Amino acid sequence: MSGKTIVMTSGKGGVGKTTATANVGAALALRSNRVAVVDTDIGLRNLDVVMGLENRIVYDLVDVVEGRCRIEQALIKDKHAGELYLIAAAQTRDKDCITGEQLTGVCRRLEDNFDYVIVDCPAGIEQGFKNAISAAQEALVVTTPEVSAIRDADRVIGLLHASNVRDAKLIINRIKPEMVRQGNMMDASDVLEMLAVDAIGLVPSDDRVITATNNGTPVVYDPTSPSGREFVRIAARIDGDYVPIIDPVEEQPTSIMDKVRNLMGINRRTSAHV
Repeated sequence: MSGKTIVMTSGKGGVGKTTATANVGAALALRSNRVAVVDTDIGLRNLDVVMGLENRIVYDLVDVVEGRCRIEQALIKDKHAGELYLIAAAQTRDKDCITGEQLTGVCRRLEDNFDYVIVDCPAGIEQGFKNAISAAQEALVVTTPEVSAIRDADRVIGLLHASNVRDAKLIINRIKPEMVRQGNMMDASDVLEMLAVDAIGLVPSDDRVITATNNGTPVVYDPTSPSGREFVRIAARIDGDYVPIIDPVEEQPTSIMDKVRNLMGINRRTSAHV
């Protein structure tokens, strides 16, 4: 088996990157892929909490690179998806205790046994970011439709290109259709035009994400969740399926005429994943 390493990154914290990592990883595993998610946010680990695995950690990523355990001993099996595993970040160390070369070595070894290795990158552009992107063949950049998040995402995309991680796709998270309609939030097409990268997912704002995160259960397991359904579609796109991307603003019509137009396929904005 020769898997693929994808880094999940963002320009700033608070945009839902770690939640996206957990949900994309879980959704890929639900498609019968073997998936390893690796938390590289050393000192501030959260991926284990989002996945509900914080009480199962014995060894972490730093233990692996410093030789205190085998990589198999650090892999924690998910409680829900059969072929989803986590390597947690160390909580009592700092980001300088691991190098990009060491992380790349771990990811290459994981690629021998997993279809996908998803690296949860620390927010920002410091050393932790540089380490995380050094191991990746592809990148998913998570942003929200806010000016500060978009500006920082643009900076990250530039750094990814400079580091030869050129296959970057965008996840626009926490889109609020009503705010977009009122002109109080940027439209997804405006964000895509500003950042000049292809989208792989437009995720609506969804209170179920908060409940799921607090319960340590990725929201993809909730069939009633709009955001969960979009993360499932993102996984399908990563897996190579053609799944058109539908703007959540157009998915939630506000009038009878809007409903008629959508049923007829009129005036619906879609963007295809390439």
